[in-house]
Amino acid sequence: MSLRIAVALAATIGLGALGTTEAQAQPDVVGFRGDYSPGTIVIRTNERRLYYVIDQNHAVRYPVGVGKYGKQWAGTTQINGKYLHPAWSPPAEVRRDKPHIPDVIPGGSPRNPMGVAAMTLAGGEYAIHGTNMPGSVGGFVSYGCIRMLNPDITDLYGRVSVGTTVVVTH
Repeated sequence: MSLRIAVALAATIGLGALGTTEAQAQPDVVGFRGDYSPGTIVIRTNERRLYYVIDQNHAVRYPVGVGKYGKQWAGTTQINGKYLHPAWSPPAEVRRDKPHIPDVIPGGSPRNPMGVAAMTLAGGEYAIHGTNMPGSVGGFVSYGCIRMLNPDITDLYGRVSVGTTVVVTH
């Protein structure tokens, strides 16, 4: 499976382009233990939670949707791209399951599964991204990507940069 993101980037112009409002909830800062450097993203698929490590004892916690049974993975990688309102081309595995899906779904479309932003992971197969289906967050729902609520991906997008370490555990 290969995640190809055709980036609709007339605008990598900053966080304001993500369109957040002040009425949106702030993420939770929680106690967190682990041997991770500040700035690391830790995804615990069994919990369906993503943690952004702040310091040795704290992290910002977000709910996420993770891979369905047989589609999960674990390991360490890095963010290798950040994209606002990305267009999406379905990988071959998605095409096999959904043969009538368009070749490209434009960024900003309500049918685009990437939501308001995506951060691709090294290796090219997966991304941490928003979603236009908020009810899917918290479940085992994807082909291996990590789904976040659009306000949460907006917050995380502003906290991290290309090169950020991402650790995925079960």
